[in-house]
Amino acid sequence: MNFLIITHVRHKLKDGQYYGYGPYVKEMNIWNAHVDNVEVVGHKIQEEVTAIDLPYTSKVRFTEIPQISLTSLKAVFTSFFYTPIIFFKILRAIRRADHIHLRCPGNIGLLGCIAQLFFPKKKKTAKYAGNWDPKAKQPRSYKLQKWILKNTFLTKNISVLAYGDWPNQSKNIVSFFTATYREKQIPEIMTATYNLPFRILFVGSLSPGKRPLYALEFVKTCLNQGIDVKIDFYGEGNQRPLLEKYISDYQLDDVATLHGNQKTEVVQEAYKKAHFLLLPSKSEGWPKVVAEAMFWGAIPIVTPISCVSWMLGEGTRGILLDVQVDSDVIAFAKAIKSPEILQKMSLEGQEWSHQYTLDAFESSIKELL
Repeated sequence: MNFLIITHVRHKLKDGQYYGYGPYVKEMNIWNAHVDNVEVVGHKIQEEVTAIDLPYTSKVRFTEIPQISLTSLKAVFTSFFYTPIIFFKILRAIRRADHIHLRCPGNIGLLGCIAQLFFPKKKKTAKYAGNWDPKAKQPRSYKLQKWILKNTFLTKNISVLAYGDWPNQSKNIVSFFTATYREKQIPEIMTATYNLPFRILFVGSLSPGKRPLYALEFVKTCLNQGIDVKIDFYGEGNQRPLLEKYISDYQLDDVATLHGNQKTEVVQEAYKKAHFLLLPSKSEGWPKVVAEAMFWGAIPIVTPISCVSWMLGEGTRGILLDVQVDSDVIAFAKAIKSPEILQKMSLEGQEWSHQYTLDAFESSIKELL
């Protein structure tokens, strides 16, 4: 089988191997293990490989396409020039493929959605890694991708993998998940103890969409209310200078630590030591870090977006944020007064997350292929 991946993920070339964003590549390596040949249509950038990047374990044929963006007038003009070139390359790659795999949402995913319309007989899958909630406020390009994918008159022979279980979906929509750990890694279910200080993790990019600054505000407000907490940040992004300034301005050096991007093993050890995961994101698909935290017994404190409320059992396996710092800290303060409630949340989170292993994920992929 000739397997084609159409993606917006940026790639780096090192020693003859292509690297990309770790969680994405780790997932695609599972798909790639069950096919004969792999072709990737994507961007290539001239940057150093970092701790968050991983290589494809299969040999890939890489079809490089220009980057496109709509963030400035110059970028729009450049994208207008490059789009026909990218579309032509996608069409040529699809002709070579037996199975088309679209990674959505994104600009390249949108072009892939349109291109696949011309190949109704080819087998396809689409991984919609964003928020599938029909009521969510999203960019028009995202809504267009969702409309094309779920339109069974236009889009043929496809399984669309969407996070969460939503009502009134077309027959080609498959409720899906993603995973990090193998069944053999499932630990014995542990009853957590909550000794002070309460240890909080933030795992994700230090970007506006993840609201890391809000996480610091949350911690500072907790301290002002006499709640003994510490927070560790794992991830990098353009808001790091803002966080460093905030930590300095409010003298939080003893309670807030920025660790940057770290390898999976380092983050895993951090989960094991943490009491809580704080993720006040604006948007998510299936936030892997939430399932990862629950896997090791940490309690998520997360915004109720996408399928997060379902993941948290509508609040029985974690704490749902309003993103109003005073009310969120009040809810947190109420929860920590009852260690029995925290232990129940942690235990239920472990039991729930242990269902979603890479073994179950790989078994589902085999069926799709």
